Amino acid sequence: MAEITASLVKELRERTGLGMMECKKALVETAGDIEKAIDDLRKSSGMKAAKKAGRTAADGAVSVKVSDDGSFGVLVEVNSETDFVARDSNFQAFVQQVLDKAFAERQDDVAALMAGELETAREALVQKIGENISVRRIALVEAGVVGSYVHSNGRIAVLTALNGGTAELAKDVAMHVAASNPQVNKPEEMSQDVIAKEKEIYSAQARESGKPEEIIEKMIAGRVSKFLAENSLVEQPFVKDPDVKVGQLVKKAGADVQSFVRFEVGEGIEVEKVDFAAEVAAQVQASK
Repeated sequence: MAEITASLVKELRERTGLGMMECKKALVETAGDIEKAIDDLRKSSGMKAAKKAGRTAADGAVSVKVSDDGSFGVLVEVNSETDFVARDSNFQAFVQQVLDKAFAERQDDVAALMAGELETAREALVQKIGENISVRRIALVEAGVVGSYVHSNGRIAVLTALNGGTAELAKDVAMHVAASNPQVNKPEEMSQDVIAKEKEIYSAQARESGKPEEIIEKMIAGRVSKFLAENSLVEQPFVKDPDVKVGQLVKKAGADVQSFVRFEVGEGIEVEKVDFAAEVAAQVQASK
């Protein structure tokens, strides 16, 4: 069983917004498994969702380039260890170099792209800056109309692919994706595993109401429908005009959303949390 530390309780509180004792009890019952504790708390407390850990745990930059005819676009993420380096002109120049080569070669395989001179340039930059630099991922999107958007902070970038419509419409949809972060394009594309997990949680919440089974089933179905609408691009209210859904906006223009790709710097990367006080104490102890 993992030790239920104060930092573990603190992390669960930050991610759920629930009380300390409730969080500690949940961690004890799950032997310190924080993800299982979150699921159990959602079931028992009606909590809708928890903040994801490690969403932006690494630094760096994203960049995008679309062809003049709007038929294809490339999106890259290059990571650094700190925000300070991410803003450095040498790092930014390397990001542009990676983007330009990926665009010229229509390449989305990082290993293939980095073979040769680009890897040499990366190694030289690491030596110059003193931080590890890595090209994490590349996306290549091809469609009738490709649109792009890069948020002002340089940490979120999106490519959208439309069948029909205009470059301006594709850009508007990309801006919406950057702001709303949908999980999928259309409801039917949602993973069945994700739906099953949500159903399990909604079921536990609904059964606490004590209502008849047929009412409970309707409640579960309603919540699943709401979840799908909230997390599917075409069902979301358009950020520029909340009275219109994205799907309606695109359909009115005689188009359809084919796909989208959204990169956010560092999302999903787990970074080791260092307890500097403990580290110093350990070094002192070792030196005795």
